[in-house]
Amino acid sequence: MPDFDLDSFKKTWQEQPVQPKYDSNEILQMLNRKSRNYVKYIFWISVAEFLFFSVLGLFYFFQDEESDSFRKILEKLGAQKAPEIENNFDHAYLAIKILSLLVTAYFVFKFYQNYRKIKIEENLKGLIIRIIKFKKTVNAFILISIALLVAFTFVFTAFIFYVLNSQNVRPDNSNLIIVIVGIIVSTVLCVLLIWLYYRLVYGIIIRKLDRNLQQLREIDSQEN
Repeated sequence: MPDFDLDSFKKTWQEQPVQPKYDSNEILQMLNRKSRNYVKYIFWISVAEFLFFSVLGLFYFFQDEESDSFRKILEKLGAQKAPEIENNFDHAYLAIKILSLLVTAYFVFKFYQNYRKIKIEENLKGLIIRIIKFKKTVNAFILISIALLVAFTFVFTAFIFYVLNSQNVRPDNSNLIIVIVGIIVSTVLCVLLIWLYYRLVYGIIIRKLDRNLQQLREIDSQEN
């Protein structure tokens, strides 16, 4: 019986061609399914947000807390009650809330469209384009959400100064500074909270989608 040569065996084993575990088409299908699932997660999160803000909007509509806050700030600055202007403010605030819900509903629909369009049989370049467009849609949703918050702050502040100007009220500098600083700080905090929320909830999924996109681009570069 010939002696067993371990070194020769190792060399022969290393020279054996390694068969790839998955071919490019199988990898593409797996990445497609994963990407489709990530888009689905964002779609359902946006649906939950839409329902949450719809219920919250109805609750605050009956509570009328924003009008109370507006009235209290005017009193603090020395202004008299202005029912007509307060009523206009209520209408403006309601319009912003409705616009916010419509924007959210629109993006829910767009996310659903993206989910439906990412199909397993779609070609590689088409899948890459879909993912890039979806990321842009998510970014637009985040930016518009922040813009609506800033718009509300602007409307809130504009109404306060309109009342002061119409009644020729000259508030104390200390009270005016406190109100302005309070509005700015609360707005910045709200923007940071929104950004942090989307960074955590949407950001985790988008980063996973980015990894899929990178792998798809590598497959595409190998095929060209």
